[in-house]
Amino acid sequence: MQLYTFGKYLKNKFNTTVYKVPISIPGFTCPNIDGRVARGGCVFCENESFSPNLAKKERVSLNFESDNPIIDKQINSLRKQFFDTVPFLQHRFDAHKYIVYFQSFTNTYAPFKTLQTLYEEALKLPNVVGISIGTRTDSISDETLQYLSHLKNRTELWIEYGIQTSNDATLQLINRGHDFANVAHTITKTKQLGINVCGHVIYGLPNETKDDYKKTFTDSIALGIDSIKFHPLYVTKNTLLAKKYETGEFVPITQEEYAEILTWSIKHLPKHISIQRITAGVENLLAPSWCKNKSKQISYLHKYLNAHLH
Repeated sequence: MQLYTFGKYLKNKFNTTVYKVPISIPGFTCPNIDGRVARGGCVFCENESFSPNLAKKERVSLNFESDNPIIDKQINSLRKQFFDTVPFLQHRFDAHKYIVYFQSFTNTYAPFKTLQTLYEEALKLPNVVGISIGTRTDSISDETLQYLSHLKNRTELWIEYGIQTSNDATLQLINRGHDFANVAHTITKTKQLGINVCGHVIYGLPNETKDDYKKTFTDSIALGIDSIKFHPLYVTKNTLLAKKYETGEFVPITQEEYAEILTWSIKHLPKHISIQRITAGVENLLAPSWCKNKSKQISYLHKYLNAHLH
C-alpha cells in the first residue's frame, strides 16, 4: 500500500520530516455556537446546553466588529502550547521543522487584526515553516483571504475547511448552518487565490448511505482541493447526537462499512491529492466502539487497505 500522505508531500518539499503542532486558541468559538448563524453547534459538537465548560469559554468569544481584548493571553497560550509540544516531538521523532496547526473551533472567526497577529506570531516560533488553519467555509472574510493569498508567498500555508458532506438535507439535519453551495463558493474562491486547501469529510452521518459518501467525496474532489482528511462520525458525550444514539435514533457506521468506503475513496483519489488523515482519536467517546482504541483501529484500517488496494 503506497499512499500519498501529507507527510510525504512535506518531506518532498522540505527534504526532512515536518510535524504539525496542534494549537487551541482561547476565546475562539464558532458562528454555529454563538448565535451568529445558529445555536447549539453541529449535533456532533459539544455545546452550551450540555457543556458548562464550553459555555464559560463562550463568554470570551470574538466577533468581527470588535478588537480582541485578550490578545496577549492568546499569544502566550500559543507559545506555551508550542513549546510544551515540541520537546516531545523532538525526543520521540527527532523532529526539527514544524507547521503550527490552528485546530480547535473556527480559526478565521475573529477580527482581522487578531488573526493577523496570531498567524504572524506563529511564524516567529523557532523552526516553523508554515501554518495550517482549521475553519468553516461560512466564516472567512475577503480581507482575511486576501491577506492569506500574500502570506502563502513567504510560508507553507494551508486552510482546512470542514466540508463534512455535500448533502444539503444532512447539513440541515446536523445543524451545520450553511449549505453545500457555500462550501463550493468559498473553496473555489480560496483556490482562485492560489491557497492550498485541505477538505475534511465525514462518513457515517445520520441517514446517509454509501451513495451519499461517494457523492460527498466526488463533489469535494471536484472543487480542486489539494489534500483530504477522512474520519468516521463519532458520538461523544455532551452532544445532541449522543441523545439520538442513546435512544436508538442513530446507529454509528460499522468498522467494515467505514473501511470499505475509505478504500473506495482512496482508489478514486487523484494522485496529486495528499491524504492527511484516515481516521482520528477523540475524547469522551461513546460510539462507535471500534474507535475506542486508536492504535487498533488504525492497524485494522491499514491491514484492510493493504488487502484491498490494487
